[in-house]
Amino acid sequence: MPDWPRRPHHYRFRSVWLLPAPPAAVYAALADAEAYPRWWPQVREVTPFDDRSGTARFRSLLPYDLEVVAAERVRDPGAGVLEIAMRGDLAGWARWTVGPAPGGSRAVFDQEVEVCKPLLRRFALVGRPLFVANHALMMRSGRRGLVAWLVRD
Repeated sequence: MPDWPRRPHHYRFRSVWLLPAPPAAVYAALADAEAYPRWWPQVREVTPFDDRSGTARFRSLLPYDLEVVAAERVRDPGAGVLEIAMRGDLAGWARWTVGPAPGGSRAVFDQEVEVCKPLLRRFALVGRPLFVANHALMMRSGRRGLVAWLVRD
């Protein structure tokens, strides 16, 4: 049984992106958080505190922003893993795992978060399908943006 009926503010996401670039190039692009707003339209702002943490603001199709403080937990180019801890409007973690795939790379995005933003918590049960669809749209757009970013020049 999924945990969301019992924990309506809890989300687990997984997205798999097949990308036409070598794993090292994909990993480097994903590791450069400050550049995300240049290729991922829903990542509106990234402000570093230092080389391991900062804030980010997201907005997809639905009319609300999410703001988080992100802190690096894992940066392992050899294993192709980038992982952050988050707090703020979302609390939890997100991880990219990058590896080879035919024609380029496979980037897997895993995320487990608890929604903390009061407005979204208030509409947790009725809004859940919209929130999940909003996330899916954001991920599709991010993949398109990263492909364009990787093949530029």
